[in-house]
Amino acid sequence: MVHPIQEANENSPYGDLTREEFYKKHQILHQENFILNKQDLKIFTQSWCPAGTAASLLRGLVAIVHGFNCESSWLFELTAVAIAKAGFVVCALDLQGHGYSDGLPGHVPSIRPVVEDCIRVFDSARAEHPKLPAFLFGESLGGAIAILVCLKQRREWSGLIVSGAMCGVSTKVKPVWPLEELLPVAAFFAPTWKIVITKPPASKSYKEEWKRKLAGKSPNRPKCGKPTAATALEFLRVCEHIKRNCQGLETPLLVVHGGEDRVCDPNSAKLVYETAASKDKSLRIFPEMWHQFIGEPNESVEMVFGTILSWIEERTHEKGTEENKEPPMGYKATEQANGNEPREL
Repeated sequence: MVHPIQEANENSPYGDLTREEFYKKHQILHQENFILNKQDLKIFTQSWCPAGTAASLLRGLVAIVHGFNCESSWLFELTAVAIAKAGFVVCALDLQGHGYSDGLPGHVPSIRPVVEDCIRVFDSARAEHPKLPAFLFGESLGGAIAILVCLKQRREWSGLIVSGAMCGVSTKVKPVWPLEELLPVAAFFAPTWKIVITKPPASKSYKEEWKRKLAGKSPNRPKCGKPTAATALEFLRVCEHIKRNCQGLETPLLVVHGGEDRVCDPNSAKLVYETAASKDKSLRIFPEMWHQFIGEPNESVEMVFGTILSWIEERTHEKGTEENKEPPMGYKATEQANGNEPREL
């Protein structure tokens, strides 16, 4: 399976095609919608699936969650299209304050309503395809959100895949001392104040410069920039919550991380893998890779995406929902005793 990043150029993820021409070339049916959440915010949702494929021939459903200062369109949707081309229904949303969704850019004072939005959108998608195995895939902040969703819905997903997950923030992008210790005070008195970090996370996320430029050229790219004080505090709180409660993860788990990730700490992802109670779990740390796997050279993108897709395909095969012409590549599972019930965030 060739990832569509191969067709992108510095100006467009669709290469020389329009978005509609790109979908037509790849035989993808794309749909968009808005929902109104509990906070009366409009949340943008979209889905991709192979055009002309009968429901009985679909292999599974994959719900994907983007990261901070990203969106479900543009570069991120190339992975959605690649998964859909493999025979899956893929669904996503723009998180609050991102993309086409309402909300103050860069301001996530509480992760709870964001998780609730994801659960609502993904539950609706699963209800439309109740017989399909359902997988949850998250990148960066989206990886942390995906973990939180699975802690709430412990046995409702066929698999969880996290890439560069925000389970621990690298010291290279943490607020400078003593600001981290003062964050609770800053978040209380000036919650929307933009905190100072070493460099914008995007500069540490995409290894290839042309892909970094491409990410910044999205016509709808969230203008989050630096996180607000309340957001930074909440992100640190989320990381601590995951560290304390990841033993409650029972979902089959694949953890993918760049060995040179300077945004989200690879050791924290390894800790989640080692602590999770999932009997079926795999860890792949890719040496020298940065935070966003799509920002790597294209041959590396193919390797990481191949790892993710093969892992999903093996588990759809085990569910008896599809017949592979070739045996999928699998990874040895590691057993871990079940942990305690997770605490509410």
